[in-house]
Order: sequence, then structure tokens, then C-alpha cells
Amino acid sequence: MHREGDMGGGATETSALRPSSRLTGRVALVTGSSRGIGRAIAQALAAEGATVGVHCARSMDNARQVAGEIEAGGGSARVFQADVSRPDECARLVAAAAQEMGPVDILVNNAGITRDRSLRKMGAAEWDEVIATNLTSVFHCTKAVIESMIARGWGRIVNVSSIIGQTGGFGQANYAAAKAGVIAFTKSAAMELAKYRITVNALCPGFVETEMIAAMPQPAREAVQARIPLGRFGNAEEVARLVRFLCTEGEWITGAQLNINGGQLM
Repeated sequence: MHREGDMGGGATETSALRPSSRLTGRVALVTGSSRGIGRAIAQALAAEGATVGVHCARSMDNARQVAGEIEAGGGSARVFQADVSRPDECARLVAAAAQEMGPVDILVNNAGITRDRSLRKMGAAEWDEVIATNLTSVFHCTKAVIESMIARGWGRIVNVSSIIGQTGGFGQANYAAAKAGVIAFTKSAAMELAKYRITVNALCPGFVETEMIAAMPQPAREAVQARIPLGRFGNAEEVARLVRFLCTEGEWITGAQLNINGGQLM
């Protein structure tokens, strides 16, 4: 569902990537950032001066393209490949990022997959794969960064959940359970880490322009859009700007689940 969309709502790529320096000296790791929302987040943090780790599971060409775009704009980026559904790969990813860029100050747990199927037809493999990638990876990646954050007395962790984790979705029991788990994990981690000046927040995007939405029959698109009070789908840059805010100005925001859904769920 989550892929870079159009520039609706008045946003422009130029304004989203306008250079700043509020995160200069910070290291950010964004999982699942070779495309879509993750790509936009990586670009937004790099535009604030952070050195950004662009992560992918398989699409190295896409990840290199994102890193190249960041560097062409004057930013700094490195590319990392790992299967975050595996605990050992999460640890390896964070260790490699720290070795190449320095200790991770900002972690954005964005990696996610869908394996939609009705509950009656869903197999154990489809359940396990989604839970491992969308929820368990959040635990393992967070565990891998928090000790160095605690030692430095600063950190920002942003977990990308979904409106589906709040409402459920037909044929998405696995995805909904994982994304709901991300919200609960976020609240617990925020309680434990606040005393170390580490904030932990969850984003709950609604329907963001994606390949899947673009492929929907027009009547179905219109039906979904009709349920959004603001009358349109979101775009990846809008979500990225919210992440940027949390990392640059959100020092008194923690344990929040932030809705960015056009008013679809209030």
C-alpha cells in the first residue's frame, strides 16, 4: 500500500528536499527505504543534514538510486541490504550501519510486506512471514540500536504502522495484527526509554498513492476515496515530513500514534 505517490496537497519535491542542517552530525537508518514512504523519509532526513542508511531486502539497484539522489542533492547516504525478518540480519544491519556511518541516532522501522488472504485461506507461512517482517523486525532493530542511544543520551525511533492496525482489514488479519502490535510495542518502548531522552513514536498512514492503488479499478478507487473526508489519497512526502518533524522538533512527543490519513479515522 505504501509507495511514493503524486504531489497532491501542494507539496513539491523541491520543497520536501530543501537543504537544512538540523540533523547535521546525526546518523539515520531507514528500513525499507529503496522505494515508497521509506524512500521519501530517507530523502527528508538527508535534506536535514543526517547521514542516512538506505536499506533494502533485495532491490539493491533501487537502493543505490535513492542513495545517488541523496548524494546528488548534497547529502550523504550509504546502502545496506538485509532480510529484517531474521533476527541475525537485523543485528548485522545495525552493526554494518554503525561501522560505516557511526552509531545510529535515528531509527525508522518502515520495512513491511503484505500477504493478503482471507482468514479461512491464510496459511501459517503467510502469517509468519508478515509478522516476522512487519513486527518482529521492529523489536530486533530497536534492540540493536538502543544501547548506543542510551550511552549518548539521545535517540529518535519512529515506527511505521498503518490505519489497518487500528481498523483491521478484510483479508489482512496478518498485516493488521502486525501493525497493531507495532503500536503497542511503541507505547511500551516509549515508557522504558523516555528517561534516556529517547523518543519512540508510531505513524499510522492511511491510503497513500501506491502501485496497488493505481492498479485498482476506478470504481474501487472512488469508493475508497469517498471514505476520506479530505477527498484524496495521501503521498509519501507528506508522511516523510511528519517523520522529519518528530526527529527535529518532537522532543516532547513520545508514545504517540500519529494518524495521517486524510481524516478517514479520527
